[in-house]
Order: sequence, then structure tokens, then C-alpha cells
Amino acid sequence: MSVEDAAPSGDGTPDDHGTLYVVGIGPGLPDHMTKRAKEVIESADVVIASSLYQEFLRDDGTIPSEDRTDEDGTATREDGFEQEIVRSTMGRQIELARAAFDHVREGKDVAHVSGGDPSVYGKSDLIFKMAEEDDATDIPIEIVPGLTAALGGSANVGAPLCNDFCTVSLSDKWRGWDEIEEKLRAAAISDFVIVLYNCWRNYEEAVEIVREERTDDAYVAIVNDAGREDAGRNGESQFITTLGEAADHDDKVSGMGTSLIIGNHETETWRNDDRTYLVTPRGGRDVDDF
Repeated sequence: MSVEDAAPSGDGTPDDHGTLYVVGIGPGLPDHMTKRAKEVIESADVVIASSLYQEFLRDDGTIPSEDRTDEDGTATREDGFEQEIVRSTMGRQIELARAAFDHVREGKDVAHVSGGDPSVYGKSDLIFKMAEEDDATDIPIEIVPGLTAALGGSANVGAPLCNDFCTVSLSDKWRGWDEIEEKLRAAAISDFVIVLYNCWRNYEEAVEIVREERTDDAYVAIVNDAGREDAGRNGESQFITTLGEAADHDDKVSGMGTSLIIGNHETETWRNDDRTYLVTPRGGRDVDDF
């Protein structure tokens, strides 16, 4: 896409169209959802969300409870406003994107719900690719950001991302392992703090690659279901270990909700009377530098 192609056409969206919102809900529980995300979902004519995210959104009434939802998915809010609640699954993403376009053209606002942040291994790119595929230039799209696992997990273990960091997905669904290995090695050599997503795939191999470029005493945090308390797939937890021992703790890596935070040479621990934290100083500065 050229700069000229990216410029507004000047025609604007038809007045009878709604808006397609791709909404990040963070971990999913109400306390970690932005006010904007909550408002968009509450006011949308159509809400597309997985069964798990629907469960989270019902927790505080962001969408109506099951006893206020008909078998056809029509949910009635307490003020009488009706919403269509659509169940999203991995195998229906193309179908649901096209259905969302149709709803928008009917004048409906659609909230397409993504966990975490929709642009961090979420659904934003699919929506834009589908819009390009279908020449859906009439569809207004707004991305509503959310709290991603890297940030939620970092907060759970202290301050490990206070210097340069990167994220790497270990999913080889769309790219080969050779490419993933190349990115891991480059990140390790560059001394980034590295956050690994999709750790149910090849996380031991990823750790071994980073070990080739870093010392075994580098700190690692294994974080599960950050921000979800007991509502996630396996329950919220965090465990601090070292790079040399990280692959030995596969019992702590529980699936899609797991992230690994691999510290750089400056990452250190700090302990108070409560627990141990990870901290990566920003540029190695001390108190006087502030």
C-alpha cells in the first residue's frame, strides 16, 4: 500500500453505515478493561466474542446475562436495548468478519472482541486483510486497545520491561520455525528483554536458543493467565527461575495463557517482606539519575 493509497478518499463513510470496532478486553476481567472498551461493547448492536470472553463480559454486566439472552443470541439489557451476541470460534474467523461487514452496512455497530490487545497477535490484522480481500473500503474500522499479556505479566512480577524489550510468538502456524529461531537469536544477541507468546509450542527449544547467546543465570518469569485470577484456563500464577533452569519447569507452562519473560544482563531481583520481584533498570541508572 502506497502513501497515496493510505490517504483519505474524501468521500467519507455512507451515513447509513455503522462502525466495526475491534475491541481488546485485556485479560477479560472487568478491572483490567478500559472504559472505552466497556462503553463500546455495552452500546454495540452486535457483539462477537468467544464463549470464554462472553463469560468474562457477563461478570459485571458488560453484556447481558444468559437468562436475558434468547436461544437465537438476542440479549436484552435492563434498559430494553437489544444486542445480538454471536459466538466466535477459531474456525469461523473469515465467516464472522464478512458477517460483521454486512451488519455495518445495515447500519449496526459491531464489537468484535479480542483478548489482550487486538493488534498484539490478535484480530486486527485479519479484519484489515478481509477488508482488503473483499474491497470493503466503505467499512469504518476502529481499534480499541487493551492490556496485552506482556504488560499484564510484567506487572505481576515487578518491572522487567523498563528497558528495551520485544515480543516473539512461538506459533509456527503461519511462519516456519527457522524464521522464529532467527528472530529469537537476534533478540537475544541484541540484549532485549524477550516476552514469549504461545508458549505451548516449542518453548523448551526457544529457551535453548536464547541460552546460546545469554548466560544461564539470566532471570526468567513464567506467568500464567495474568490478570485473570481464578477465571482463566489454569489460574493466575507467576514463577521466577533462571534461563538455565527454565526448560525444567514445563509443569508451570500451562498453555495459551502462559508467557515467558526472559531478562537481559541488567535484569535483577529485588525482594521485600512479601515476595521477589524482577526489575530491569532503565539504562542502568541509579537513584541520583532521576
